Amino acid sequence: MLRALFRFLFTVLRTFVRLLDLLLRGAFYALLIFAIGAVLALFFHPGPALAPGSALVLRPVGTIVEQAVLEPPLALLRAGGAPGGQVALADLLEAVRSARDDERITTLVIETDELLGGGLSKLAELRAAIADFKASGKPVLARGERFTQTQYYLASVADEVHLSADGFVLLRGLARYGTYFKGALDTLGIKVHVFRVGEYKSFSEPFTRSDMSDEDRESTRDLLGGLWQVMRDDIAAGRKLAPEAVDAHVHGLRAALAASGGDAAQAALDAGLVDRFSTRDEWRARLVEAVGTAPGGREARSIDAADYLALIDRKGADARVAVIVAQGTIVDGMEAGGVVAGDTFARLIRDAREDERVKAVVLRIDSPGGSAWASELIRRELELTRRAGKPVIASMSSVAASGGYWIATGADEIWAAPATVTGSIGIFGLFPEFSEPLRRLGIGVDGVATAPLAGALDPRRPLDPDAAAAMQLGIEHGYRRFLETVAKARDMGVAEVDEVARGRVWTGAAAAELGLVDHLGGLDAAVAAAARRAGLEDYELVWPAAGESIEQRLLRRLMRAGEPFGIDLGRAGGHAANPGAFALLLGQMQASAAELARWNDPQHLYLHCLCEAP
Repeated sequence: MLRALFRFLFTVLRTFVRLLDLLLRGAFYALLIFAIGAVLALFFHPGPALAPGSALVLRPVGTIVEQAVLEPPLALLRAGGAPGGQVALADLLEAVRSARDDERITTLVIETDELLGGGLSKLAELRAAIADFKASGKPVLARGERFTQTQYYLASVADEVHLSADGFVLLRGLARYGTYFKGALDTLGIKVHVFRVGEYKSFSEPFTRSDMSDEDRESTRDLLGGLWQVMRDDIAAGRKLAPEAVDAHVHGLRAALAASGGDAAQAALDAGLVDRFSTRDEWRARLVEAVGTAPGGREARSIDAADYLALIDRKGADARVAVIVAQGTIVDGMEAGGVVAGDTFARLIRDAREDERVKAVVLRIDSPGGSAWASELIRRELELTRRAGKPVIASMSSVAASGGYWIATGADEIWAAPATVTGSIGIFGLFPEFSEPLRRLGIGVDGVATAPLAGALDPRRPLDPDAAAAMQLGIEHGYRRFLETVAKARDMGVAEVDEVARGRVWTGAAAAELGLVDHLGGLDAAVAAAARRAGLEDYELVWPAAGESIEQRLLRRLMRAGEPFGIDLGRAGGHAANPGAFALLLGQMQASAAELARWNDPQHLYLHCLCEAP
């Protein structure tokens, strides 16, 4: 009886193992066949073709950035689906500007449903290029199933804006609300010692307050007011409305919805924000009406921006202007991408300086700052590049504040967009103390030291008063150094700089009036300024970047392998443009924790701004 039972169990187990082996083999061969097919498609898939009379389709997916970086594979597992993706602003600008003078392109089409964001100044720069396209006499058509504020700001530049009849236009103004942890930290017994100079340097306030300070409230109100004015005026100009009409709709949305019976799409139409409603099939018919059908099909004759860029004939030149993108938090050391690593960027600048073909350098900054040590390392390399006789132009993108502004002072000229967030000239240090939570847990910390400050910065022990005084003195010295660096670069007195510093944040337009930047303009204007200083008329634009590892290159190829089959492996997990509320919350918490983990300044001194570009 017992033997029969064991025989039965053995049979069941053997059957299970065989089934599992069959499933694994099947999955392996399926993946192998897919991989072989993807490789064959990469080599034999025909290149894009452009028929005369086509429409150029801008369909940005994810976030518009200065330089696209590979997102980590584990981001695929985060709440809300797969990563939203990134698209480089320079690629979109090149496509639009090339299409303006391309006789084969007769229309520009904007579809915004997959656009997540990109910073006001980037969107404004793209809008300006589209407006220039319109000025050539070619029409621009835009559609969205629904429009977030970011999506609508881009679409509003079009001659004709379509909206789904069940959609909405969500114009709600600008806001910045922070999370303040003082109450929670007090409950846990955690002390955060803050050392700073400048009443507007608010980065540390979430750890020391339960609400926004009056100084931060004042600075933020002025900043958001200036940014909203740029956005509102651009929307009004694009839609041929008075700016007051846009404000009236934003402030009176409840009344507008009441008048339309709760129909948000009708309220947008009544306010003049859109031109007509259309379903997807009606939109396709409108595009066919505008440009005709593609050969051998019923779809509109069109080409997307990525395929169009592959067709552009880029003529090389002996002379080069190098655009080096400083995007993300400034950190110490070397990293491949996603942050501005001091040693990595110093090497990039040094390589450009030593390359005889590079005649000028443009530093494109999209950073809220970070490590003071790394910021000075980068600024010094820019200064050495200028001394070597090569012009250096700083071009500010959406954010170039605190450490981002520090590195800009190494340039011959500073250019900013009106909606750039800049300034925040200040410095701070943070030191957390966990002695009380450990005491509550019954954990003791004791020992000996050979000097009063030995072990003084041990977070398990109360912060020594002498150590605290030393850190504050270091912060004050760092602030004076910041003021002197800016004063020398801007030909201002230290007292003059202090009046507009103390951690306060400014728009690019305000910074120009205060003398913190030289000119207002986008990347193209900054590149032209660099070429002019170098005496160049014919030159090639190059984009030096930190190299990817072999693993990253393989992963990038794999993520693109399904494109010939219409499969987007980068977003297979969900709809990028519509993350849920919990996904947003968890994503923000994850991003904040990852950001703090990057703080690695060797002296624990930071030039960082608590600011984000809307």
